[in-house]
Amino acid sequence: MPELPEVETTKNSLAPLLHQTVQAVRVRQPQLRWVIPQDVDKLQGQKLIGLQRRSKYILAEFEHDTMLWHLGMSGSFRICKAQDELRKHDHFILDFGELQLRYHDPRRFGCIVWLNADSQHKLLDPLGPEPLTDAFNAAYLTDKLKSKQVGIKVALMDNHIVVGVGNIYATESLFNLGIHPAQPASSLSPQQVEALVVEIKRILSFAIGLGGSTLRDYTNAMGENGYFQQTLLAYGRAGEMCVNCETTLENIKLGQRASVFCPQCQPLKKTQKQNSE
Repeated sequence: MPELPEVETTKNSLAPLLHQTVQAVRVRQPQLRWVIPQDVDKLQGQKLIGLQRRSKYILAEFEHDTMLWHLGMSGSFRICKAQDELRKHDHFILDFGELQLRYHDPRRFGCIVWLNADSQHKLLDPLGPEPLTDAFNAAYLTDKLKSKQVGIKVALMDNHIVVGVGNIYATESLFNLGIHPAQPASSLSPQQVEALVVEIKRILSFAIGLGGSTLRDYTNAMGENGYFQQTLLAYGRAGEMCVNCETTLENIKLGQRASVFCPQCQPLKKTQKQNSE
């Protein structure tokens, strides 16, 4: 699934379409996570005037309406020339004249919906802060984790706590700090929480600079791959040697997601509760 750096990179790669006017709208397959709105053709004649990201959503602002776009598990946007051949899973097309924006999604878990009071309330209002803003800081994270008994990796991937820290970047951050992914979130020391905030900001910024991670079929809207995956030290490397100590990396399941870690560098520390039992 595309994570924050991939969505940020996608949003940035849509910039050539800013201030361009939609000439036509075409829906080839309306059945995504939610049905594409029937009145989506009212975008015709409107200019795309703004692009923002909130969590893993792209907010596409047109002159009179704003759309909320989500890539789901396998979605991608691509800017093409009008004469380029359509692909099987190109479901939604905005024609800007010489250029087209095509939404491609084999698994159809993405979404193309209007941003309105309903979608704002259901999809955006419950979200936690953006990790690259000042609102995500050690004091905030300490407060959110103090009553959490779930593993720290599960907590980091809870978008009510912080948005956009998915499996890849949570795994890498914890590996770099020597924190076991199953360590109860409330048991982290103040120093660990502070270091975790710094590391999450660092690794997300670094990944954005490298265009995100291309795993399976992710590309940005210009068809370019990301390169962060070439720097991965833990994610996807179960069974390989740890780059720090040469111990074999192991894999556990947390919150239905694979979690790779080094048993030597990331020991699971007993909590006070466990010590008293």
